[in-house]
Amino acid sequence: MRSGLERKAPGDGRRKEMTITTRNQDFREARRAKKDEFYTSLSDIELELEHYTGHFKDKVVYCNCDDPRASNFFNYFATNFEKLGLKKLITTCYRSRDADRFGRGDSDQAVMLEYTGDKNGNLVPDIEEIGIVPMTGDGDFRSAESVELLKQADIVVTNPPFSLFRPYVAQLIEHQKQFLIIGNMNALTYTEIFPLFQNDQMWYGPSIRSGDREFRVPDDYPITAAGSRVDEDGTKYVRVKGVRWFTNLDYPGRHEDLELEMTYRPEAYPTYANFNAIEVSKTMNIPVDYDGPMGVPITFLDKYNSGQFDILGSSKTLGRPMSEVAKKGTYVPGGPRFYLPNGDGTYRRMYDRIVIRNKQP
Repeated sequence: MRSGLERKAPGDGRRKEMTITTRNQDFREARRAKKDEFYTSLSDIELELEHYTGHFKDKVVYCNCDDPRASNFFNYFATNFEKLGLKKLITTCYRSRDADRFGRGDSDQAVMLEYTGDKNGNLVPDIEEIGIVPMTGDGDFRSAESVELLKQADIVVTNPPFSLFRPYVAQLIEHQKQFLIIGNMNALTYTEIFPLFQNDQMWYGPSIRSGDREFRVPDDYPITAAGSRVDEDGTKYVRVKGVRWFTNLDYPGRHEDLELEMTYRPEAYPTYANFNAIEVSKTMNIPVDYDGPMGVPITFLDKYNSGQFDILGSSKTLGRPMSEVAKKGTYVPGGPRFYLPNGDGTYRRMYDRIVIRNKQP
């Protein structure tokens, strides 16, 4: 008998496709248009979840931002329910979706799926074993109905709408939930998110460190960016750069020291004009013997070990306004950033920087 979970998994379709050549523009356009439906591939979920298998025994997992009948998150946890030792799996989505033909559904009613494990001994999550319950509302993660389900959960795992990333994370913190969610790495620069990294309440997961990732998108999604494609079944995909997992689930790799080989030389590490810290343009160039504040790229957090470094702040919060430091016309104005002198009386504006201090110089 074919299980309800045996439908072709999103992102696993055949790869003969019509290639469309443009790139990351889709992500920015989607954010502006509030098109939030990026569906994570099963392979990306598997690669990340393999680092946390010990966290899930006897736990209730809640996936609250994905179509439970087509979601790879639900697919993964239902298929690995016994292996992980889960207690219960709950998934909900915003309104309903067509379970057989991915795309926007024509109903305003959301559904909840609940799975408590194999009952007939075949170790397959049969459709008869999955409870499908209509929700009274639209399934918005902020609704009272969804919040009640959240309260039952121990760990939340999903791909939240990126335009609502801030309130989504705020809700998880308010309810003191463990979580593993996927989003754009630049979200860490948000005023509400950065303190969570600084206070060791959130960190990047280990499986994505560079490159881009492919996400399935709804049928009506505008495909214009590079790396987008449509497979022979008409399913649309886009590739997105700068993706990271955000989590508060511990894993061994984040406690490993970063090996440092460079030594400090003043001529190699200039000091910012509007903050007393040295510029370190690449994580690999962090000097082993420097004990003062250092500005590093946000990709440093891929290697961050809170036992080795303190996070002091960021260029958004620490940089003095350049109007207090230099004459108008000698620098490019903009939001709060660090600036480096060019040596000719002008200054160049840097990308966002995180300010760190080595605990063990």
